[in-house]
Amino acid sequence: MNFLNFEKKLIPLDEWVQDFVNWLVFNHRDIFQTIKAPIEYCLKGFEWFFTFLHPTVVIVLFAFAAWRFVGKKTTVFTVLTFLLIGYLGLWEETMITLAMVISSVFFCALFGIPLGIMSGRSDRFELVLRPALDAMQTIPPFVYLVPVVMLFSIGTVSGILATIVFALPPIVRLTSLGIRQVHPELIEAALAFGATPWQVLRKVQFPLALPSIMAGLNQTLMMALSMVVIAALIGAGGLGNPVVQGLNTLEIGLATIGGLAIVLLAMVLDRITQGFARK
Repeated sequence: MNFLNFEKKLIPLDEWVQDFVNWLVFNHRDIFQTIKAPIEYCLKGFEWFFTFLHPTVVIVLFAFAAWRFVGKKTTVFTVLTFLLIGYLGLWEETMITLAMVISSVFFCALFGIPLGIMSGRSDRFELVLRPALDAMQTIPPFVYLVPVVMLFSIGTVSGILATIVFALPPIVRLTSLGIRQVHPELIEAALAFGATPWQVLRKVQFPLALPSIMAGLNQTLMMALSMVVIAALIGAGGLGNPVVQGLNTLEIGLATIGGLAIVLLAMVLDRITQGFARK
């Protein structure tokens, strides 16, 4: 059967994708620079904020957040974590990582929550959006690093864009789930009392879906942190740099302290955001 001859490539999909990316790069570079600008401004703002503050102020702020939303044990753990990171000589890298993660989570929430609400209120929109979310969650990050670098060049902003693509699905899915789990009788009661669809969303669906939305925000935060090392491969700064440098030069100690700092920072942020969601 000649049509099952797989010795020759019959569908040059790789060439089509390459031509498409080249066409985007050479003909629409201004559009991508426009997309890049707000992310770069946001990142520089957070980076300036965290690097401008004295380490004592940063530690006190995170310790207060841990005490306010979680408890004394997490407060002590938070203080010890930041002290250890500082004594390991990774304070500046940690502040850059915090700026990257917060910027990524901000844009994920900015786009993810409205998409999740639309998906939760419309079966048709959810049917269209689901394949895109599946692709974003299953494609290995190294695959879409290539087009991101081609379209936006290397650097921290490209790392944030790759992080946004990687970390966006959880908040969209859990926001949609939270909206769909609101009991229909509550919606019918609100409509019966004359509420508009916007009022139903703002006063009934969104407040009841908030725990699910916060869980999605927490998962997005954790996934953004997991991209720190991969983003360092395309020029992003932060705690990924010691890990990548340690791997390249076989300095296991350098890679170890970088990885330890990422793990401890992730634990602190996870505890604080979970406590905030419960409150």
